[in-house]
Amino acid sequence: MKAPLLIIAAGGTGGHMFPAQALAEVMLMRGWRVKLSTDARGALYTGGFPDEVKITQVNSGTFARGGLAAKAMVLPRILAGATGAAMRMMRDKPAAVVGFGGYPTIPALAAAWVLRLPRMIHEQNGVLGRVNELFSKHVDVVACGTWPTTLPDGVQGVHVGNPVRRAVLERAGAGYIPPGNYPMEILVMGGSQGARILSDVVPPAIAGLPMDMLKNLRISHQARNEDGQRVADFYAQAGIDADVQPFFDDVPRRMSEAQLVISRAGASSVADLSVIGRPSILIPFAAATGDHQTANARGLVEAGAAIMVPESAATPESLGAQIQLILGDSDGALKMSLAAISIAKPEAAEALAQIVEELAKKGNDK
Repeated sequence: MKAPLLIIAAGGTGGHMFPAQALAEVMLMRGWRVKLSTDARGALYTGGFPDEVKITQVNSGTFARGGLAAKAMVLPRILAGATGAAMRMMRDKPAAVVGFGGYPTIPALAAAWVLRLPRMIHEQNGVLGRVNELFSKHVDVVACGTWPTTLPDGVQGVHVGNPVRRAVLERAGAGYIPPGNYPMEILVMGGSQGARILSDVVPPAIAGLPMDMLKNLRISHQARNEDGQRVADFYAQAGIDADVQPFFDDVPRRMSEAQLVISRAGASSVADLSVIGRPSILIPFAAATGDHQTANARGLVEAGAAIMVPESAATPESLGAQIQLILGDSDGALKMSLAAISIAKPEAAEALAQIVEELAKKGNDK
């Protein structure tokens, strides 16, 4: 008898793909087979998925990008993708389908709805993304990573937290070395796609720190390809030891070694910060749907684990003052680290896996 099959559908950013990876890891450990449905963009973030996960690239599209001709092709591409997904599901007979958001999840969730398969969505942010909002009334369970999550009328959510990858769990609560007069690390992250504002304001903010603090610093800075060279050049000209890359595939290690993290407030980044336990300065993406990154940051800020700086207030001077405040107070930084851990949900992936198994059992009992 074959092991039950879970189909995971996730979109083209790390914010969707990392919690999907976390669930895949747990379901494999529970003896399930796992297939991932994504698009070409999402496939860029599959390097950390276990080898046992079979990956299928589907036809999908978004109305948010491209000209009129590209937008006119979105619906036909989605319909073609959903048809292909339905044919594969009729052949593979999945026990459950889980969507993590993003336009590439539409084909799999639409096919599961048509075939009346057990299905659920997981929303990482404090506000539902467009696709998850579309399907929220057409799935059996809406699992929420951030709480509270704003939901449509009549939709109830289950708070499970945001699943983190095994590489993050292995560093859960990693011992924190408070800042002091010795080598220190700052990790700068703009999410899986980088952030221009962090490349604009963070390097000069760091360069303006007192020399007795600056001489001890090493920076890991994630910057978009188009910003990377100028950021690296700035650090070099300022005499600052910095590693600038468009994407770090070892974020858990770098985060666990950091005295301070400066980041966007994507749900996965916030979850990683809480599980590993690091002080942070969070600059939410102002244009995020429903201002969901501000909602994401709220838990860490209210716990005393993070300082939130709105984009409108993010200047080299203001940011430099906050960096100096944290790195200049070793006791305060340690308290921030412990506060982050206090709101962590390292069991989120296991909780989500349990819901998947219960959902599949109910499907079998029908």
